[in-house]
Amino acid sequence: MSAHTQTAEKGQNTMLLCQESYVCSGTDEAIFECDECKSLQCQRCEEELHQPERLRNHERTRIRPGHVPYCDSCKGANGNIMHASMTGSRQIAAVRCQVCKINLCVECQKRTHAGGNKRKHPVTVYHAGKAQEQEEEEGMDEETKRRKMTEKVVSFLLVDETEEIQVRNEEDFIKKLDCSPDQHLKVVSIFGNTGDGKSHTLNHTFFYGREVFKTSPAQESCTVGVWAAYDPVRRVVVIDTEGLLGATVNLSQRTRLLLKVLAISDLVIYRTRADRLHNDLFKFLGDASEAYLKHFTKELKATTARCGLDVPLSTLGPGVIIFHETVYTKLLGSDHPSEVPEKLIQDRFRKLSCFPEAFSSIHYKGTRTYNPPTDFSGLRRAVEQQLENNTTRSPRQPGVIYKALKALSDRFSGEIPDDQMAHSSFFPDEYFTCSSVCLSCGCGCKKSMNHAKEGVPHESKSRCRYSHQYDNRVYTCKACYERGMEVSVVPKTSASTDSPWLGLAKYAWSGYVIECPNCGVVYRSRQYWFGNQDPVNTVVRTEIEHVWPGTDGFLKDNNNAAQRLLDGMNFMAQSVSELSLGPTKAVTSWLTDQIAPAYWRPNSQILSCKKCNTPFKDNDTKHHCRACGEGFCDGCSSKTRPVPERGWGPAPVRVCDNCYDNRGIQLDVAELPSDEEGGTLIARKVGEAVQNTLGAVVTAMDIPLGLVKDAARPAYWVPDHEILHCHNCRKEFSIKLSKHHCRACGQGFCDECSHDRRAVPSRGWDHPVRVCFNCNKKPGDL
Repeated sequence: MSAHTQTAEKGQNTMLLCQESYVCSGTDEAIFECDECKSLQCQRCEEELHQPERLRNHERTRIRPGHVPYCDSCKGANGNIMHASMTGSRQIAAVRCQVCKINLCVECQKRTHAGGNKRKHPVTVYHAGKAQEQEEEEGMDEETKRRKMTEKVVSFLLVDETEEIQVRNEEDFIKKLDCSPDQHLKVVSIFGNTGDGKSHTLNHTFFYGREVFKTSPAQESCTVGVWAAYDPVRRVVVIDTEGLLGATVNLSQRTRLLLKVLAISDLVIYRTRADRLHNDLFKFLGDASEAYLKHFTKELKATTARCGLDVPLSTLGPGVIIFHETVYTKLLGSDHPSEVPEKLIQDRFRKLSCFPEAFSSIHYKGTRTYNPPTDFSGLRRAVEQQLENNTTRSPRQPGVIYKALKALSDRFSGEIPDDQMAHSSFFPDEYFTCSSVCLSCGCGCKKSMNHAKEGVPHESKSRCRYSHQYDNRVYTCKACYERGMEVSVVPKTSASTDSPWLGLAKYAWSGYVIECPNCGVVYRSRQYWFGNQDPVNTVVRTEIEHVWPGTDGFLKDNNNAAQRLLDGMNFMAQSVSELSLGPTKAVTSWLTDQIAPAYWRPNSQILSCKKCNTPFKDNDTKHHCRACGEGFCDGCSSKTRPVPERGWGPAPVRVCDNCYDNRGIQLDVAELPSDEEGGTLIARKVGEAVQNTLGAVVTAMDIPLGLVKDAARPAYWVPDHEILHCHNCRKEFSIKLSKHHCRACGQGFCDECSHDRRAVPSRGWDHPVRVCFNCNKKPGDL
């Protein structure tokens, strides 16, 4: 066909010319368009062409102003339909190539004129008038209108393979769907093994064959993560998922992601191309049903209440359509027409002990493909029938769909350790429950994932066992228990009614106390000169509780006498600093001998270094090796390591060079510290803290200040050498910025983040002491 379109300077057509050139040579204005000749014709050519009897009945229409012809490439020069057969409709031309003398739609222009020399061909742009567009739309049948509505639909990545949602917020979700925020929608998703044609099925079922969801003949999966698109015809959100049994690194997370998609869906299509239904299909649906009821129903109801939604999210689970395509085998139930396929499917579930109770319905739709392509009309009718049923799953706004997916992603997220996996199930509990494991007995927490964000503690149904390492005992008052109350008590330095100094004095005389809020002081460890009984046999009950990662122990050492002494000695700093060096050295030496362990050589007998034999002068400091007990100079005993055989540990302590090199030597039983010597070690540690505190103030001793705090700190305090910055504001500590311990949590803070004062009875601080901002905000007693 050779037709030429006169154009204005801007490329807009002003006149359509005859495309037949039968009489006029293509110079006359086109008056008619013949659908059967598939050309524009002038008056003379139209009369001459249709004179024969067989051509007189051709349907011809008069061209109106603003008319735009159809694409010549779609129709084909010889009348064959090429592109139109794929799209299912004749395309309106968008441009006319002045060199090739043909009309082209947008798709055909890209296909034929995107490369080579044709890319430089001058074109004339057609501008269809609104009158013609309206006329075209009115002349379309219902099927053509539906196809036109889906022409601009595109898919987008909703969730990636690591379970991260790829839309920023609710508005972004609605914008990518390209729908109204007030539109009520349903959700249709598809599942199946990789390579079974899930994306292809969605394209032909909802979008008339357009490649909205990407398909590929390659071996690698073309769908990674979860993709979504909006079907404006049926008003549904269509979701494409990654196939099962595919090669992936995050297998556990991908499987959990599939159940999140299933939970927000109203209808699920399970696509299979196996000639016979495999057990994996029934196992997948059965495990998905169990996991949905166990983990997702409760969370969806909580989301409904939390977000104030009027539409219930989980009255029942989604409906399921099993789309079964075979080639060589008959469809399910075709051998016995009297048997319904759905009943045969229920029997298979029952034989495999899989019970799909969560799904509102399960339907079977099969098709046998003798010759491609696959017939999707039956599936399309079944989907439309299920979408019209609102008895169990009602449509909802797109914002509600996004909130449900966001709530499930926030709740069930995070990595799944491989050593905790139970691969006998498609959806084991490990995908959705807390991954924390008790450090004492090894049992797992049975709460939902990320429950700590809501302040819900860990929980396990099994009983724990006692571990000396974690000391996971909890004391409860026996008298209160007999009265029907369960009140926890802890050993501590002093009673809550004692003043700080009086309590410290009582601790030195009578030992630690156990105080009940209801009964008062029920136990003192050294109340009598002899015959003091264990509290477990008299006043308290013992329970063993689980030790979860990140939580504190239970009966940790709350005897903070040394630290309280350090805190109370601050006001003496000025007066102590005026002591002369001589008397201080004498007092220090005498005090050290009084509280030294039995295997230490007395200071009065140490005249020179045991190793280098350098004589000690009055100003020199003598250091005892914690392993052998001999006296050394600082240079010969500068190394540190734990000495557990002597009771020094787990923190490193000073040892001489010989003992540091011979760390593997074991002591005889006679050399091991006795109970009395063990008490002396405690006194020594407290004494070192007191001496080091005085020395830090007056520089009377040469022991670093870090050892003072490390020896005197309670067991739950984080060591100073591990505290590099403020736990709250993250400022790095330096000489100008001092570090302070919160008496409640034991973390290190700067002064600005820990200037509050509050009693911490659970830690043995019954009077106001330093606490951090976070602990001060906690309600109730600390």
